[in-house]
Amino acid sequence: MVSYGFQVNIDYVGCTRWYAPANQELQDYFLSVDMAKEISMIQRSNKGRQARQYFIECERQAKASSPVTPAIPQSYAEALQLAADQARQLELAAPKVAHYDNVVERAGLLNATQVAQKVRLSAVAMNKILDELGVYNRAVKRSRVFQQWFIDNGLGMVKQTEQGYSQALFTKRGEAWVVERLISEGVA
Repeated sequence: MVSYGFQVNIDYVGCTRWYAPANQELQDYFLSVDMAKEISMIQRSNKGRQARQYFIECERQAKASSPVTPAIPQSYAEALQLAADQARQLELAAPKVAHYDNVVERAGLLNATQVAQKVRLSAVAMNKILDELGVYNRAVKRSRVFQQWFIDNGLGMVKQTEQGYSQALFTKRGEAWVVERLISEGVA
């Protein structure tokens, strides 16, 4: 197989292992996925033919499902039309993007469990304290939702989970506020 141009530590790694039934050490190899594919495709056997057919079918499906690339504009007018079409697509997508940013995107946000771990409390214990401090809106019965002052001060946000439920999430600033407040209350 070395004659096919495979390289040590890139395509394969050799190792030895003890084979107890024969009471001897054997040379073994770990192959990269690409090398295993290539070896399977060059075999002159029924299994090799199956491998080739499988990869040909995968490539056919990938080509069939790939989006058609737009043609490069050949004139100034075509370029302007393409720009106008793209601007229209962005305009149509704007509400979806805004919804994602406002409701779904969670980068940099922490849930109650993550914040509680910083002060060595359970989320339940921390939420109980924050409830007493007026951080959560008691009018909402089904889930924990921050009071508006907490959100307005950039301390937390309410986002939607994948299941569609509201979830109160803390910003880094909110995390610092909670930790500081719990320390000042003598809890942490």
